[in-house]
Amino acid sequence: MAEVVRYGLVGTGMMGVEHLNNLAVTPGAVVTALADPVAKSLGWARDALADRADQVAVFADSAALARSGLVDAVIVASPNSTHRQVLEPLFDAGLPILCEKPMATTLPDARWVADQAARSDAPFWTAMEYRYMPPAAQFISEIHTGRVGALRMLSIREHRFPFLKKVGNWNRFSANTGGTMVEKCCHFFDLMRLITGSEAVRVYCSGAMDVNHVDERYDGRSPDIIDNSYTTVEFANGVRAMLDLCMFADGAENQEEITAVGDKARLDVLIPEGALVFSPRVGFRNPKQVERRTIEVDPTALNAGSHHGSTFYQHQRFIAAVRGEGAVEVTARDGLMAVAIGTAAEISAREKRVVEMSELQL
Repeated sequence: MAEVVRYGLVGTGMMGVEHLNNLAVTPGAVVTALADPVAKSLGWARDALADRADQVAVFADSAALARSGLVDAVIVASPNSTHRQVLEPLFDAGLPILCEKPMATTLPDARWVADQAARSDAPFWTAMEYRYMPPAAQFISEIHTGRVGALRMLSIREHRFPFLKKVGNWNRFSANTGGTMVEKCCHFFDLMRLITGSEAVRVYCSGAMDVNHVDERYDGRSPDIIDNSYTTVEFANGVRAMLDLCMFADGAENQEEITAVGDKARLDVLIPEGALVFSPRVGFRNPKQVERRTIEVDPTALNAGSHHGSTFYQHQRFIAAVRGEGAVEVTARDGLMAVAIGTAAEISAREKRVVEMSELQL
């Protein structure tokens, strides 16, 4: 059997429970500690742990969990705005960390996390699950091996359901999330950087809150989170990328559609359909030569969460890094840069202007 790794989980809400479900099917992983100040959330975690719940210690906060000596690695899945506070004692304890996206809600906090991670000898992994959806991973691999030729254009569409209810309704306000373009779209800005192999130089985002949450009030406050947007990102290597986000399109057949176009071909991936569609250039009026295939996903991975198996595959890579058997694949710098592009998009949408990444003084 693989060497056992004892996990602590900070934040036992919806995403925390998804991590528990995936750790349950990760060889060598055992959950030994939880931390969450909300009793209802801890109840969800106990339900997920089932007959193991009585064997897991519960702490009020990450500091107590870090002092316990009960864990070899920690997953941070608490509300976005709490990440810096949660991470401080975990860094002090020198623990390996998998931190949910976005790494932080502000650029100063994201810089702080990246600096702390750079000083630590322990692995720090930013949880960017979308990289690990098997159809998306295959799509990325084929682009990197040159199947479309020289990449020139990249487009990502996510048409999905509205933000779900969270404890205390924290995700209704940009002050808690960093804004939709940080909270939700950091995944896609991370994919853009990974696929293009380059850094963003300027961002233009047109977006607003037009449909969702418009009639909601919380202690007299109105939500302020973007629910639809178009974002264009120009990269230093000349590739242009575009994100089309709609959070009131839950009837769409595919939630994610990603298209890469190079000088030789176009490649599409459709999720959750799992289709990979290759369309080489054929010249004017010549017969199309489209190739279509489906990328299968292990049912165990699919059943363990709601991110098309990606959380499972990410955990296999993370536990290897904790054991010293693999490298960290999504670094704190990756997390910082995804927050930075999202921050630029938020500024752009609200100020209705192009934002140069140099303005953020990265």
